Amino acid sequence: MTTSRMAALEEILAREPNDATTHYMLGNEYFKVQMFDRAVATLHRYLALKDDEGAAYRTLAQSLLRLGRFDEARQAYRDGLAAATRHGHQPMIEEYSRALKDLD
Repeated sequence: MTTSRMAALEEILAREPNDATTHYMLGNEYFKVQMFDRAVATLHRYLALKDDEGAAYRTLAQSLLRLGRFDEARQAYRDGLAAATRHGHQPMIEEYSRALKDLD
């Protein structure tokens, strides 16, 4: 199911390369199948297109951690914390604060 979903999302992006929502969805699909490099690139593209409220940063940080890119993961959590704060998402603020503390 995930592979066919990825193919469908990739096809949409071939036609509409600036569709932020599709980048977000594809980044999550790449994460699910442990294609972390692709997840990182796709989520970075999504974040360049849209002001995320915080959730995309979780998947980005977790992908970076799995790639051993700890400094970048910390930055993703910091950026996610800032986004969650801007949008008033208290549970995400607490989650990202804990994640940053755990990474120190």
